Amino acid sequence: MVELDFYKNKKILITGHTGFKGSWLCKILLESGADVTGYSLEVPDSSLFNKINLNAQMKSIIGDIRDFEKLEKIFRQTNPEIVFHLAAQPIVRESYENPMYTYETNVMGTVNILECVRNQLSVKSVLNVTTDKVYKNNEWEWGYRENEELDGFDPYSNSKSCSELITNTYKRSFFENRQIGVSTARAGNVIGGGDFAKDRIIPDCVRAAINKKNIIVRNPNSIRPYQHVLEPLFAYLLIAQKQYENKRYQGSYNVGPNEEDCIKTGEVVDLFVSKWGNGLSWECKEVKGPHEANFLKLDCSKIKKIMRWKPVWNIEKAIGKTVEFWKEYVNGDDLEKCIANQIKEYINDEKGE
Repeated sequence: MVELDFYKNKKILITGHTGFKGSWLCKILLESGADVTGYSLEVPDSSLFNKINLNAQMKSIIGDIRDFEKLEKIFRQTNPEIVFHLAAQPIVRESYENPMYTYETNVMGTVNILECVRNQLSVKSVLNVTTDKVYKNNEWEWGYRENEELDGFDPYSNSKSCSELITNTYKRSFFENRQIGVSTARAGNVIGGGDFAKDRIIPDCVRAAINKKNIIVRNPNSIRPYQHVLEPLFAYLLIAQKQYENKRYQGSYNVGPNEEDCIKTGEVVDLFVSKWGNGLSWECKEVKGPHEANFLKLDCSKIKKIMRWKPVWNIEKAIGKTVEFWKEYVNGDDLEKCIANQIKEYINDEKGE
């Protein structure tokens, strides 16, 4: 269990803070009393970051992760103690359309962050957030472990594999003799309120529901490690805290659901439809496109053993809390309050209260 009091008054830098996961992470840390600075590309007014008014609650710097000079300036100005690196081009299908941008952002962006860390002695803990897709996918029925071969198939996945290797090289080459913990986290497919991305199943479901159309599912039999956004975020916070206190906790960690919650995409959509109601339905429709893996699971025994971490919400509750958010979105309710309540409920469930 992460001790959120640990983060009170800590200087935190989050790259990609205006994204889906970044916005939720900012909210958790702000609720914990942390001094949060974000560095990210500008986002539209319709983004979760803007809808829950985070810009007024923290230092938000608009910048490109590829701009090393600006990034280094922000490091010097803020003197962060803990860095969460989330900035990325995160969409598989987009990476086929814009591979150069994907590699520039995901590979050189990581180099730029770690180079800034190398030059900034205030940093004591760094977490590079990658993906479960970094592994060479053999379509196995069992979950991949952290010592499996890294070789993502598509430009996005491969760029994240490169990011993992770069992090490990910097750790060996520059951080061995410093009091700094450096880790990577490979999370499964994340769902929750506020994800507006294209080519992701839950946002596709929401758009169909709002427009009163059938949900189109490309591959209902694909299996993914779906989990609510709060699951990996609390794991990230735990890793960053533990390695800050003792660098022996640094490493690479899978973060995913329990075995029984690794289900087919069609089953995820069935749960969404049942929670949403209103006559919503879905259909399978083949959409021609680039290669995507059919079967992917994670073995999370390492983080469970070393960090004593475990998932809190099963897939049914994860979908339920996701639908709860989007219903409030449709009704024009207070989304910031909704997220704060879900964070509080998650913490209580984690404690068993």
